[in-house]
Amino acid sequence: MSRAHATVSEIIRSRRSIRHYLPDPVPEDLLNDLIELALEAPSSFNLQARSIVVVTAEAGREALVEATGGQPHPREAPVMLVFVAESGAWREDRADVWEQARRCGAWSARFAAASPDDVRAFHEEPQRRGLERELAVKDAMIAASFLMIAAHAAGLATSPMNGWDEAKVKAAVGIPFRDDLHIALLLPLGRPAESRLHPGRRDRSLTVFREAYGR
Repeated sequence: MSRAHATVSEIIRSRRSIRHYLPDPVPEDLLNDLIELALEAPSSFNLQARSIVVVTAEAGREALVEATGGQPHPREAPVMLVFVAESGAWREDRADVWEQARRCGAWSARFAAASPDDVRAFHEEPQRRGLERELAVKDAMIAASFLMIAAHAAGLATSPMNGWDEAKVKAAVGIPFRDDLHIALLLPLGRPAESRLHPGRRDRSLTVFREAYGR
């Protein structure tokens, strides 16, 4: 096992979800680095149909406390990250994405030129089935997972939050009337004010199967 693999393994195995945070601010350069790492996450067609709203002001965090039914994370953590899924991204002009991929040599000119039509063709069926939101949320959740691992490696804590009112969260981050935007996850970020033990995981025989579910 390489040292890099051992380090990644250790980080993943030791990360815990933290509910209480110290008020210490997160250095701006570190925050920017973590966000950059989150945005490195893969996305369907490299469409990058997800954004991150960084909330640090007290008023914004208090609005998120209200949106989460009084949970302590938004009030205590110095940074709240709101991951927004953009279900309408496939209809938008993403020429910057195609051009950048072509310019850096990751995509051929032919592949880049065909991408807008390919993206539309791919999304038309999910649109008919009402699955646009689901596709975008998947991309946002992958980005959030990247950030959780990177934050732990940097000595910071996070906790993927459930139990929030989406309409209130959207209002708190300035998108109350955007039906094409959805809240994928709320993620507090800061230095931990508590430690948590590993609660354990179910036996692999109950959760990992070969070739078919349950086998």
